Amino acid sequence: MMNTTKKLTVLVGGKGKTGRRVAERLRALHLPVRAVSPSTAVPFDWNDENTWSAALAGATSLYLTYHPDLAVPAAAEHVRRLCKLAVAGGVEKIVLLAGRGEPQVHPAEQAVRASGAAWTILECGFFMQNFSEGVLAPQGDAVVFPAKDVREPFIDCDDIADVAVAALIGDAHEGQTYELTGPRLMTFGEATAELAGATGRPLRYLPVTFEEYGQGLAEHFPAPVVDFFIGLFRFLLDGHTAYVTSDVERVLGRPPRDFRDFARDATAVLR
Repeated sequence: MMNTTKKLTVLVGGKGKTGRRVAERLRALHLPVRAVSPSTAVPFDWNDENTWSAALAGATSLYLTYHPDLAVPAAAEHVRRLCKLAVAGGVEKIVLLAGRGEPQVHPAEQAVRASGAAWTILECGFFMQNFSEGVLAPQGDAVVFPAKDVREPFIDCDDIADVAVAALIGDAHEGQTYELTGPRLMTFGEATAELAGATGRPLRYLPVTFEEYGQGLAEHFPAPVVDFFIGLFRFLLDGHTAYVTSDVERVLGRPPRDFRDFARDATAVLR
């Protein structure tokens, strides 16, 4: 049963890949939305609890994403404290975006489950949109990443957003943890080749070592951040997530979008 009562949904990370898509869908349904991040008019910063109360004011539903990643050691305590504040202020439902195949995120997931609000958890792996607006965006004509021949069921952020909205506005998904994947396994090289075919660019996949990739990150991030992400990628890229699930179709009643659909739509950005 759908409940479209006009209650305010706050999107933490509302300018991110999934958050802004969730916002677009809720607004299309004429439902009140407040998308918050460190740079919004009503700011929200995970590292500044003084920003939390104003960002959550009036909310009855909450979509949570965590920056830089839910696997960081501070995330679980931040999520626990935010959920406590949110529920005390009237939040009745929380939808959390989490990592797929990452036991590191389980403490934050448990904080949501124990919050007292109705909850849904969406566990996702590598986004297709990482190739157009994230860590896999081409550097020149090369997609540089330390994944070798690991296979991944890339998930489209539009599918994540559709599932998140279904969970936010209905009650059929309360108490569920969904593992969201695309419809097929692909290597990062195969994905790059599909992008090359769709865009007409001579894109190629360049499988560097973790050490080489870390050197590139070190030009933009402090050493602890680099160490965290290299450790996380080492863990995720060992092949243990190389399988697909039916959870997108289970929720939406349709198959997940295929990578070729993403590649076609991404041509305007990547050409």
